[in-house]
Amino acid sequence: MIKDLLYYGNPGLRKKCVEVTEITDEVKQIAQDLIETVLEKDGAGLAAPQIGYFVRMFVSRYDNGTDSEGWPILCPPKIYINPVLSKPSERVDTHGEGCLSIPGIYEEVTRPWEIHVDAMDLEGNIFTEVTTGWRARNVMHENDHINGVLFIDRIDPKKRKKIDPVLRSIKKKYN
Repeated sequence: MIKDLLYYGNPGLRKKCVEVTEITDEVKQIAQDLIETVLEKDGAGLAAPQIGYFVRMFVSRYDNGTDSEGWPILCPPKIYINPVLSKPSERVDTHGEGCLSIPGIYEEVTRPWEIHVDAMDLEGNIFTEVTTGWRARNVMHENDHINGVLFIDRIDPKKRKKIDPVLRSIKKKYN
């Protein structure tokens, strides 16, 4: 089911989410809601707390690699349950990021170029993958959400101060 988003200012976006202990029908429904909502909103990814579920789960639609112009390649939504990120590369990349929960704001964020992810799939199997580039950025962005961190927490403090009026207007409009 397509769910309404939580927007900047909603305290749910600052919650540290709880681990999924077993794959239940409810967990499968949350995954389905994530997939349907991210597709409807045409997002790169979406984390469970953005649609009001406070469990450690998110979906990503970016693939490793880029198109001929250096932009991300979309792939079918992939669910990550209880992700654990490790081995961030020393190489970093600075690029603009946005967020469905913070509409209209797009700011430069520096993140590792590569990150390893261990997570569970909807069958309860643990998988490991190495993500790079746009996919790595998206995985780190969505993983931040399940830890109560927003991309605006990772931008230069001077830029953060400049966007405060826009953030206040988002808070007022949606909450």
